[in-house]
Amino acid sequence: MIDKITPRPHPMVEKSLSEAGIEGMAPIVTDKKTFIAAFVNAEKPQYLVVEDKFPNGRPPLEKAGVYFCDRDTVNMCEKMKVTTCLNPLHTAMSMYGCLLGYTLICEEMKDADIVKLVKRLGYVEGLPVVVDPKILSPKAFIDEVVNERLPNPFMPDDPRRIATDTSQKVGIRFGETIKSYIREGRDLGSLVAIPLALAGWLRYLNGTFDDGTPLEVSPDPLKDELMAKVKEGKIREILSNPTIFGLDLTTTPLADRIEGYYARLLEGPGSARKLLQKELA
Repeated sequence: MIDKITPRPHPMVEKSLSEAGIEGMAPIVTDKKTFIAAFVNAEKPQYLVVEDKFPNGRPPLEKAGVYFCDRDTVNMCEKMKVTTCLNPLHTAMSMYGCLLGYTLICEEMKDADIVKLVKRLGYVEGLPVVVDPKILSPKAFIDEVVNERLPNPFMPDDPRRIATDTSQKVGIRFGETIKSYIREGRDLGSLVAIPLALAGWLRYLNGTFDDGTPLEVSPDPLKDELMAKVKEGKIREILSNPTIFGLDLTTTPLADRIEGYYARLLEGPGSARKLLQKELA
């Protein structure tokens, strides 16, 4: 399991390197809209969790901060990160960040409403069903994400990058928690941040900012199909797709809540802000 947020090469870093006299820093944008550059801007925190299975021996990399453990623990660390402690928070804040016109994650973390969304999603809705690998504390992991990693102004990450390929991510980032609630007999009606995140994604697929002006939706293999369904009002067709969410959400009470939130997000300019403030009060 590797965890180190590595945004696209940012113009701020490119400019500082060019001003220092280093040439060839301009990134190349591929046909698939991926960015390649001679530099990497990334955060200081990093996690590398490796199965300790080296028949011919290995260097003592634990002295450099590598975590060695059995394969099951590696898998648990991965599940902890991608289903609860980091990736769901990233996606939820990116949907609303895009709608509200943010272009930097660190600036979003100055927005009280978005911070409330992130904290509720991680601490209140995620931690009760988190997979605990024991070698990492899930709560401490979220603490670091919320208090240090996401607000870091020297890691210029863009919510539009994180919004890429969202249809391929929501099943892991939200569907797994929903399935855990069902499996453990927990009340799905207690979930607020997860349906807010999914409603925000559907609203994002409308292709307009919260003020109604045009918004360019990030690349996604299902982009054209999903945007067409959203514009035709076929929301339940999306919510019933187990390939996207890992389960048919229309068999749960969450579908009605997501649809309700989505309808409120279409009420006009300022709807996203109003919805967040009302539901997270």
